Amino acid sequence: MLFTEYKIKDLFLKNRIVMPPMCMYSSDRTGIVQPFHLVHYGTRAQGGAGLIIIEATAVEARGRISGNDLGIWNDDQIPGLKSIVDIVHGFGAKIAIQLAHAGRKATVAQGISSWNSQFSDEYPIPIKMEESHIRQVVLAFSEAARRAQLIGFDAVEIHGAHGYLINQFISPLVNHREDSYGCKNGIGIKFLQEIIKSVKNNFKGPIGLRISAEEYSNNGLHPHNFIPMLAEILKDHSTSIDFINVSSGGVIEEGFPSKVLPGYQIDFAHEIKKGINIPILAGGMLSDPDMINKILNGKKADLIWLGRELLRNPYWPLHTSEYFKIEQKKPPQYKRAEPYFRNN
Repeated sequence: MLFTEYKIKDLFLKNRIVMPPMCMYSSDRTGIVQPFHLVHYGTRAQGGAGLIIIEATAVEARGRISGNDLGIWNDDQIPGLKSIVDIVHGFGAKIAIQLAHAGRKATVAQGISSWNSQFSDEYPIPIKMEESHIRQVVLAFSEAARRAQLIGFDAVEIHGAHGYLINQFISPLVNHREDSYGCKNGIGIKFLQEIIKSVKNNFKGPIGLRISAEEYSNNGLHPHNFIPMLAEILKDHSTSIDFINVSSGGVIEEGFPSKVLPGYQIDFAHEIKKGINIPILAGGMLSDPDMINKILNGKKADLIWLGRELLRNPYWPLHTSEYFKIEQKKPPQYKRAEPYFRNN
């Protein structure tokens, strides 16, 4: 199944292999694409990934995790991002962008958040967002989506995971508000709904959401908490999304698993998949082709993302196609090296 085609909305993917968004911290204060990014993403497309989701890209300058994050907050950043899209398309892959805002985990300015509590002592106390701040951020996501459409991205992923701003509104561990942006039935969705609407108004391709489905805290959220939340989002056309990228952790300083083993997040993805009829992306320390194939055959996920493995080996999809004896298009310039693609 790993090398079968898959369709999300009107987007056809040549296989089920996804490169997930991974922060590279390789821009500068301008947030503009650098030569590194062109080589980095182009190589993974050349290596055979079906979908590449580029790193968390800030919708506001104050929303950067670091001073070296990519940005999509002004039009000067458009040409560089378009160069990545053109290169990736040239190698036959599809490409998405992850729209992100760090909130209280920003390091370039005083953070903003659902509540004025720090992530840790390494971060300043954030500003509790008033409705005027919320409108500013929703507009920033809207404008970022407009630029993503103009650039030619095939899909957009909204970053609602890992303790960044949207996650800070979703999670009861951070969001202690008592207004309409607070947690209802133990989870906060109004801020997310407004962002999804703003993105949908300006981007016509598939729109996905990355979530931290497990917060690793007794008082935090777990996969079963997300099922009714996602059902509510999906029942309204103005907020419906097209795929879920299941990750975990990061919302609080101690909110990480005690042990990280291959496939440690797959059960979270499977629980959500059983409860919601929507394409599911899943991963986490995966590299073994047989294990990955079992996950897909067992219908625990629809697409598999490989982070560290694709950092180690950009040509993992081509190696693995040889392992399964499935013909995949290889770069013609490298035909002399074809034995190197084989697993003997």
